[in-house]
Amino acid sequence: MQPHVSGTEGYAAEADTLLIRYESIPAEQVHAAVRHLLPETPARVLDIGAGTGRDAAWFASLGHQVVAVEPTHELRIGAIELHACPAITWIDDSLPDLAVLAARGEQFDLVMSTAVLMHLDDAQRRQALPNIAARIAPGGLLIMTLRHGPVPPGRRMFEIDAEAIIEPARKLGMSLVFNQDGASRGAENRAAGVTWTTLAFRSPRDEARNAG
Repeated sequence: MQPHVSGTEGYAAEADTLLIRYESIPAEQVHAAVRHLLPETPARVLDIGAGTGRDAAWFASLGHQVVAVEPTHELRIGAIELHACPAITWIDDSLPDLAVLAARGEQFDLVMSTAVLMHLDDAQRRQALPNIAARIAPGGLLIMTLRHGPVPPGRRMFEIDAEAIIEPARKLGMSLVFNQDGASRGAENRAAGVTWTTLAFRSPRDEARNAG
């Protein structure tokens, strides 16, 4: 039996459905608003909460080397089968600690956290942000999306105000470079009134990350 990871409730049971639903919306549409921020040359990309591998596969197709982190076994295995690609390294790890990644000691030019942080409560988010920041290379980029709206049955989610992320990120030395609200791209979520906030932060270009 897989150990329980806080925030993953409901995903294993729905993995087969989610592998279809998530893949139905192309990654380039999901991230169209921040496309201009993404690295153009081959980069090291970390996808935290990679789910079905949709985004990881897209980044790999653009020539990047991707580390995809997904704690839900059923999603991770389905994603590996769906997107078999030597440019993607899959890791079983989870927030708030990212202990496996920390042990590897790698840093990345781009860190993605798409629809992830709403699964963590306030204390977990405070713990998670420094661990995420530690994985960003100097001058690198962190892009995240925050979900707002009704919680699906069986899921563990919390409402997050963008300022609850922006201010702690600033104290970690990261600069906000993008902040935009928008409707959900999925028809089911849109009908339910789900909206999203997209945030992007630039890491300092030196190692003085805690100067703020």
